[in-house]
Amino acid sequence: MLESALIYDLLRQNGFDFFTGVPDSLLKDFCAYVSDNAPDDDHVIAANEGNAVALAMGHYLGSAKPAVVYMQNSGIGNAVNPLLSLADREVYSVPMLMVIGWRGEPGVKDEPQHVKQGRRMTELLDAMEVPWFVLPAEAEDATTVLAEACRTMKEAAAPVALLVRKNTFARYELRKKSATNYPMNREAAIQCVLERLGDEDVVVSTTGKASREVYEYRQAKGTAGNDFLTVGGMGHTASIAMGLARAQPARRVVCLDGDGSLIMHMGAMGIISRQGSDNLLHIVINNGAHDSVGGQPTVGYEIDVPAIARACGYREAVSVTDEEELARELQRLLGLRGPALLQVVVNKGARPELGRPKSTPIENRDALMQSLGL
Repeated sequence: MLESALIYDLLRQNGFDFFTGVPDSLLKDFCAYVSDNAPDDDHVIAANEGNAVALAMGHYLGSAKPAVVYMQNSGIGNAVNPLLSLADREVYSVPMLMVIGWRGEPGVKDEPQHVKQGRRMTELLDAMEVPWFVLPAEAEDATTVLAEACRTMKEAAAPVALLVRKNTFARYELRKKSATNYPMNREAAIQCVLERLGDEDVVVSTTGKASREVYEYRQAKGTAGNDFLTVGGMGHTASIAMGLARAQPARRVVCLDGDGSLIMHMGAMGIISRQGSDNLLHIVINNGAHDSVGGQPTVGYEIDVPAIARACGYREAVSVTDEEELARELQRLLGLRGPALLQVVVNKGARPELGRPKSTPIENRDALMQSLGL
């Protein structure tokens, strides 16, 4: 396994002085090391991967130095447009090194949302004409491959990808942790919400541990709710909920979102408001972190989510921190015309034994649609 310090130092030696991206579980040790060791001015955790590519482009325009852009391979979808329409060698020809976690690598067991992405990832990079290299897990080989990737990037004056397999990096624990002392964590907040919803209400939960906690709650209670567990497509949960709310106007739809997901595609909030969405309650569980992929910070604690919602046109938007407030405001908002937003500020962290859904995504889809009479 590679020590993150080695790769970070090699990148610095190769002229990289700016790091940006969206954290990934396969890169969590490297991302944590960058968070701890890069000066604050040299590291920006972006809203989404396309934003990170654009940030890297702006950095190059202002400094003549390429940047490191890190992401999970599912984030390539967010990055395609700026990669091909801006950074490509046939447009502005901007060099950058993309460090990409290879979820769903063929032959490596992974969650269903990663299987096709992992299987087609290198073909996708080839189709975009982005040169790529696999980072070896041995220090000497990694040094050689990284040097070759940097040479290719400089010669082509274009983006180059460095693919990172599972277990490439040795464990590194994030040291820059902000301690919080809120009364609840995410799972407690989710349970509080689910306990107070009606049998006809539909829940759309965001990707990562939130959906796993919804599933665990249903399993523990022995009940089957009208739940859609969004296992992939981070940032799109609210739009899925809006589409469902429009198609089922007689039902209340509750979106269980996260701060990282909300921030990733925040423009959806204006569309939700513009379209009415009278039967939509948007609950944002804000723990200020990318909790499912290593706990790196978001700007969730630093922005005023309810104020943003009100500015977008939500009819009501409030924030709570404890279970009593949550229960009271939830009951009030469920009785109002939407769209409404309820932010629940919580501590990050999850149970180490938290399970994963045993049903497939298609089984989850079919169960929900059957409960809706479709």
